[in-house]
Amino acid sequence: MNTKRVLALMLALVMVLGLVAACGEKEADPTDAPVVTDAPEETDAPEETDAPEETDAPEETDAPEETDAPADPDDLHKEGRLDENGNAEIALITDVGTIDDKSFNQGSWEGVVQYAIANDKTFRYFQPTEVSDAAYINSINLAIEGGAKIIVTPGFLFEIPIYTVQDQFPDVNFILLDGYPHAGDWVPAISDNAIGILFAEEESGYLAGYAAVHEGYRDLGFMGGMAVPAVVRFGYGFLQGAEDAAAELGLAAGDINVKYTYVGNFDASPENESMAASWFQEGTEVIFACGGAVGTSVMKAAEKANAKVIGVDVDQYAESETVITSAMKNLKKSVNDAIASIYDGTWEGGISVVLSASAGYTMISMENGRFENFTQAQYDAVYAELVAGNIEIPKDTAENGEQILEPTDLTFELIVVENIK
Repeated sequence: MNTKRVLALMLALVMVLGLVAACGEKEADPTDAPVVTDAPEETDAPEETDAPEETDAPEETDAPEETDAPADPDDLHKEGRLDENGNAEIALITDVGTIDDKSFNQGSWEGVVQYAIANDKTFRYFQPTEVSDAAYINSINLAIEGGAKIIVTPGFLFEIPIYTVQDQFPDVNFILLDGYPHAGDWVPAISDNAIGILFAEEESGYLAGYAAVHEGYRDLGFMGGMAVPAVVRFGYGFLQGAEDAAAELGLAAGDINVKYTYVGNFDASPENESMAASWFQEGTEVIFACGGAVGTSVMKAAEKANAKVIGVDVDQYAESETVITSAMKNLKKSVNDAIASIYDGTWEGGISVVLSASAGYTMISMENGRFENFTQAQYDAVYAELVAGNIEIPKDTAENGEQILEPTDLTFELIVVENIK
């Protein structure tokens, strides 16, 4: 009896195990398995999970085509535009600064960009490795090897380099700003394929000094970069403008005080900022920062002292809330016009020209000026006098041709000039 029960139980157990095995084989049916276990298309899903086009999104985050070189002619277009061989027919070579110095180089480059974009020309710029004639000449050679037929050089430092190369490349046109080719003796020696473009900076400086005094400032400062002709003219004009405004307002002798110096460089530096800060602490209300990147240092000091700044070369209002106006020369227009004359056949080479208020090349910024007292009507009136030639302003040279580099050589009746070495 017991043996039969044991056998019955064993038989029942075998049947149960057989059913379980049968169910297990059905669940592991290979015909169903790929949908659940393999599914490489869904589980790995490289197209969706890696999705480099969406997660990295270089087109949206980096967007070099949009951020660096939009189609706006006023943009810096830092990369320029080259032909299929990597060449450009218009080239600019910087001097001591960069292409986005918010000053002389940038204003000149904007003229290149404006013409090239409007007329579908290729263009680029070169930045020499150092400040030397050899480095400048090397950059000129590189530009010409790269297809340049027009070379724009902003700054008097190119005077000797252009004199050196102008006859070596008679098929290339050279546009020299703020100077003219010579052999180091200040005697113009300009070939027909070159031009020297100078500006009447004394007019822009005059307007700046005139406006500052009419605005109500009595303690002024002039911080020039180096005592080169363009900077000197800006400074002397600034002094004369302050003198004439003081006379118009009936001020007494000594009511206007001007600290005046050349810092010896065109750099943004702690030393330049410290000097400006010292001036502001001593009571200077506004400084005419006339030295390229020197202005950056002066603006920093002004921001800390709640003081004011006058910019230079281009409209620098966007660089700091402290900038009340800028003494400008229309670099963009001068470069654009010179390039246009080459292409339209009106080019007159072999000469140096002085661009002035009479043709709209010198001015101060009124559109973005931060004046409270000096008015547009006052500006229009004094500008008309400049255009008419009715205002006499000292320049950087005497009647005998000698250079005048010290403001103490000038005579003023009302303003007091402290010449700081």
